[in-house]
Amino acid sequence: MASPGYGKRAAPGQLRYTNHDFAHLPPREAAIAAYVDRLPDGADISVKTLAKTTPYGQCALRTALNRIQAAGHLRRGRERLETDSGESRWITRSWWSRTARDDDWWGRFTRGDVPEPEPPPDPEHRPTRTRAHILLAALGRTAPALSLSAADCARLAPLVEEWFARGATEETLRTALTAGLPTPVHSPAALLRRRLTDKIPPPTPPAPPPPRRRLECAECGVPGHPEALPGGVCRGCRGERTPPHPPALLHAPAIHARVGEIRAAMSLKRQERTPV
Repeated sequence: MASPGYGKRAAPGQLRYTNHDFAHLPPREAAIAAYVDRLPDGADISVKTLAKTTPYGQCALRTALNRIQAAGHLRRGRERLETDSGESRWITRSWWSRTARDDDWWGRFTRGDVPEPEPPPDPEHRPTRTRAHILLAALGRTAPALSLSAADCARLAPLVEEWFARGATEETLRTALTAGLPTPVHSPAALLRRRLTDKIPPPTPPAPPPPRRRLECAECGVPGHPEALPGGVCRGCRGERTPPHPPALLHAPAIHARVGEIRAAMSLKRQERTPV
């Protein structure tokens, strides 16, 4: 494992593990990618550490990781973290994605605008009742005086869903609804509606701002925008030259004015050289 705060970090929204996740890579790269994929978050996936735990040397690992990065599974860079004391510092990151991503996706991930996708529903195990409905229907087992009908559960379920939306757990809800019950309970549905309304926790605080991230070239480590690092490598390390800027074009009036200035200066020089 790397030092706390460093090492491998899994990218969001990856597909489930299969036996063919890295079949598009050469055999050596596929074996290394499968090994890295099984490592937990925070594992040290530097070349030196991988050379100690795999049968490959550092040169082979460096080449393989660059190819894995070019295939869209890996990006290296830094992320700015805010501490509890209000200070901030840049942390080295190695982001890993079992699912291959293109440069556009990594660019959006760097800006923090990649949402967490919801898992697709499983048609074979589709729930027939909601989580809130199941909790309400099971209250009678904990407190028989709170046994509800199916219609009561359906009417109260939206209130329970609001508790879940504010971060409440099932145990928190169960305790809030069953503790200190009066004797007898004349109307379980009315009592639960009152408690769900009066004891609801405050809204969850707003989500923190997206983390500040920046990518770095896998070869020379120079930071840059994702658009300048296609495949995670800068243009200089790929042997490409930055195209020169075309010369600025002058309009006809500006050209004529400049020519007039040059002629006037030449005429003044001739006058200075003429003997008296």
